[in-house]
Amino acid sequence: MSVRAKMALTSITSHAWSPNAKTLRFSAQYDPSILEDQRFQKATPSASFEMQVDNPAAIAQFELGKSYYMDFTPAP
Repeated sequence: MSVRAKMALTSITSHAWSPNAKTLRFSAQYDPSILEDQRFQKATPSASFEMQVDNPAAIAQFELGKSYYMDFTPAP
């Protein structure tokens, strides 16, 4: 079983205690003109996810305002 969510990166927060660490916050977004968003909104009308990352190469993969798929698969 796996579940896919479509989330937008809504904020990036820097931290004084580490020059590299950032907190990335994602939220479910909905654009009624996008068919895919209509399907995701019906299945997940509200969602948020936050992660703290201390790896500049990983942070560089994300762009504020851009949407990302999040796949959830059970771990053994």
